[in-house]
Amino acid sequence: MSRRRTLIFLDYFATGKLNNTQAEAIFSGIVQGCELAGAALIGGETAEMPGIYQGDDYDLAGFCVGAVEKENIIDGSNVQIGDLVIGLASSGMHSNGYSLVRYIIEHTKADLQQKFGDTTLGKALLVPTRIYVPALLTLMKTVKVHALAHITGGGFTEKLPRVLPKNTQATLKRDRWVWPDIFHWVQQAGHLDEQEMLRTFNLGIGMVVIISPHELDNTLDLLKAVGEKTFILGHIESSSQEQPSIQWVK
Repeated sequence: MSRRRTLIFLDYFATGKLNNTQAEAIFSGIVQGCELAGAALIGGETAEMPGIYQGDDYDLAGFCVGAVEKENIIDGSNVQIGDLVIGLASSGMHSNGYSLVRYIIEHTKADLQQKFGDTTLGKALLVPTRIYVPALLTLMKTVKVHALAHITGGGFTEKLPRVLPKNTQATLKRDRWVWPDIFHWVQQAGHLDEQEMLRTFNLGIGMVVIISPHELDNTLDLLKAVGEKTFILGHIESSSQEQPSIQWVK
């Protein structure tokens, strides 16, 4: 198997006036993320721009660089009819859909300190994003992965079809996993239908792995060994439509 690895991460943090406590908390989170992903934090930019940012406003961005041999890039071209679609559990909201969530909070006047399970609503909405890099690198040392889809902005509706070949569809079973409670709260508070939820949020599945059926047992065992919770979501079928798609079935 080819060597795949993360290399470096750079950050950008800009604010009107630097708040040391706030900055320390942000950079601590960045460092933890880099450690989890195996990336070296080699620098970045911290800027005070009072003419641009007001009050407690700030801007945070970053990017990561990794390496893989060109002939071993996973681009979905190896996906075959009959391949299995495996979902990896998310830790929560991850990093998408927050514009909608903020709108819901503003218009419902939701109390972020209200009890929500064994925590508060505010903390449940801000559980850190799960980083799958270590698990996937471990998996790819043994298993030939045909495609990967990070379920971020666009949700299942947009992300999964992007890694499928033409004239194929992912046939997925909606009952193969249960939405975490935080997504039910968002749906009910925002009066959102299921289609809107599927194209906005990860709904408890943060990463999708597509593999050959004969790799199933090995894949599940390897992912379980590194702490990932998995779900067999469905399989790949042929489609009369050139544009790849998802078909949800019961």
